[in-house]
Parts: sequence; C-alpha cells; structure tokens
Amino acid sequence: MARQPETDMSPSLLHDVPSMRDGDLELRLARRSPAGSNGAWTPAYHFEMRLPDDAVAGWIDLRVGDAPELTLYNGHIGYTVREKYRGRHYAARSTRLLAGLARHHGFTELWITCNPENIASRRTCELAGAEYVETVELPTDIDLYRRGERSKCRYRLLL
Repeated sequence: MARQPETDMSPSLLHDVPSMRDGDLELRLARRSPAGSNGAWTPAYHFEMRLPDDAVAGWIDLRVGDAPELTLYNGHIGYTVREKYRGRHYAARSTRLLAGLARHHGFTELWITCNPENIASRRTCELAGAEYVETVELPTDIDLYRRGERSKCRYRLLL
C-alpha cells in the first residue's frame, strides 16, 4: 500500500529546495503556497523552467496532497510551456526532475491529468514515463467543470 503523502502545512512540509537540472534545463523554485483555509487547495511548490540564458520557458507545479479532487481531476503535477519553447520536452523533463522531491514527501506515485483533446500534454505524460489509466467525466460541482471542462485523462507516474 502506498504511503499517504503529507497534507498539512507544517514547517517541514514545504522545504526550500535547491535548483534542479537536466542538461540545459533548470527548475528554479519561484514560490511555495500553503493549503487554503477552506481545504480546497493543497500545499504546492511552483517552479520556473529556466534555460541557460535565464529565459523562463515555462512553469511547473508539484501539488502535495491526496484529496480525491486532486488525484482524480487536477493532478499532482501541472505545467505550462511558453509557445515559443514548445516541442522541446521541457515539461516531461521537468516532471522527471520533480520525482525526488515527491518521493521526499512520501509519494510512490503521482497523478497527472489533462484534457482528452490536448495531444501535446498527453504526449508529455508519456514522455515523462506516466501510464494512461482512464478518462473520467468531471462532476458538475467542481471549478474545472464551471470553466467549461468536461473530462480528464488520468495518467499515473510510478516513482
């Protein structure tokens, strides 16, 4: 059985982390965010994807929690790559770089979700080593549904 990740905002939970590198790509911690008082959000790390010229190619988040809405619909990992830097696998490489930090928090697997029509994001999940598990319909009472999204592909990344 997988160990449950830490979900409180104790001082030891969201650590200061050093930059992480993969060749020309560096993940630099931009900020940490605590869990919301309403319980809807989990603590998260927010990183910039930096290149050797210090350009920000995109962003990636690691959400530290195990709430059903997170594991079923939002995912532990969220990423955005600026349009001019797409196609270079920065999101997949960044996802792999976050594996050690996730393991530090007790994760043995991470869930990544994306919209079914987002072929680039689906490919990113596969390149990161995640396995497609299923496509789920979104419940009508969550933010994603209210924003017009109706389903999510779920990928599991074993650590």
